[in-house]
Amino acid sequence: MGTPSFVLTEETDPLCLRPVDAAALLLDAPWRRFAVIGDSLSAGTGDPSPGYSDAGWADRVADVLRRVHPDLEHLNTAEVGATTDQTLETQVDRMIEFGPDLLHLPCGANDIVRRSPDFPSIERTLRRMYDLAAGTGAQLTTFTLGKAYVVPVFPDWRERVETLNDITRALAAEYGAIVVDMWDHPVNARDTLLSADRIHFSTSGQAVMAAEVVKGLAHQVRAS
Repeated sequence: MGTPSFVLTEETDPLCLRPVDAAALLLDAPWRRFAVIGDSLSAGTGDPSPGYSDAGWADRVADVLRRVHPDLEHLNTAEVGATTDQTLETQVDRMIEFGPDLLHLPCGANDIVRRSPDFPSIERTLRRMYDLAAGTGAQLTTFTLGKAYVVPVFPDWRERVETLNDITRALAAEYGAIVVDMWDHPVNARDTLLSADRIHFSTSGQAVMAAEVVKGLAHQVRAS
């Protein structure tokens, strides 16, 4: 049985951060050029949740960073349905031209929505993306897919996600990317987490995702 979330609001949700508290965590953050590339998960697509601001995780993180650096520039080129190949083809040039010092990379969710995913090929494509991203000198971030993200037409969906998450974690470790690991996050148990499409986090989930990204960034600031 899922965790009841209908009584929660953004102000009372224990998995969220108040903007002022999030900004305090990033008080010493150096980043002033925040870019996001990828798919609808990168974009922060999701249905509105009562009691939560109607904003995706990336816009929320940008808002927190602007509280620290009001001159922050933010670029989000993410496109609904984009595969990693398509992200490389249509978004990377704009990202490089932007010159980010903080860059979020997709985790290849649309690469596994096919009859028979070629995981070695997916890994090679993701590595190419990481190579190009690392060339910017930016701090890289990414996230893993959560258990709540389900495409029931594929009976092996859980195994697909686990394999993709393993690839994501390994590449992130190799390239020094911050990983927001959502696979076992407690938000997955919430009945109202997903949007009507049963794929994307609603804005309540987007708020939690943003909080986890901020915490990951704060940990990196403290460690540097």
